[in-house]
Amino acid sequence: MNFLETEDVVKQYANHLALNKVSIQVPEGKVFGLLGPNGAGKTTLIRIINRITAPDSGFVRFNGREFQPEDIYQIGYLPEERGLYKKMKVGEQAIYLAQLKGLSYQEARTRLMRWFEKFDIMPWWNKKLEELSKGMQQKVQFIITIIHEPKLLIFDEPFSGFDPVNAELLKKEILELKEAGHTIIFSTHNMSSVEEICDNIALINRSQVVLSGNVTEVKNRFRTNNFTVRF
Repeated sequence: MNFLETEDVVKQYANHLALNKVSIQVPEGKVFGLLGPNGAGKTTLIRIINRITAPDSGFVRFNGREFQPEDIYQIGYLPEERGLYKKMKVGEQAIYLAQLKGLSYQEARTRLMRWFEKFDIMPWWNKKLEELSKGMQQKVQFIITIIHEPKLLIFDEPFSGFDPVNAELLKKEILELKEAGHTIIFSTHNMSSVEEICDNIALINRSQVVLSGNVTEVKNRFRTNNFTVRF
């Protein structure tokens, strides 16, 4: 079953066609890779899915029906351009943002403290965000994205700015979220992590889907230079 579908989505800005009849199918409980070079249209599609902007034409279906405004509470979105308040204390704004996603103060605090301890950033709870390293700031943003346990998680270039150790930590958490039943869209222009993380992919180039399908099937379809070695 597909948890999210877009059908013939078109979006144009002035003289720039950002999306040209883009259709994707995101299976439930899987990691879906949204791939393509910078400027291909990936972020525009993600913004349409998040109802930040609207398509000029086409449809978005969520959980088997037409997308409704209240469905936005079932989405967690980690944007490529991080957006936390640098002058606010880390714990204070994390609780505030979790409450905006429907959690009570006490539930937000309990969940956040558990995640802060897991990511080893509890000592920074009462620090201003600007006092944290870029990697720590991104850990905080990741926690805020998933804290309300949404059914659909969208990560736009989640490893950007992470060192290899923390990138591996985040990769592990994404796979654990998948095992817990979450549906995940993983957007990137870096192909190195796709094979390890993604079950299905769609490749967007110049505003159009040029390739899509199960990762193993796609690899087999375009496999070259096969050799048989006997010894």
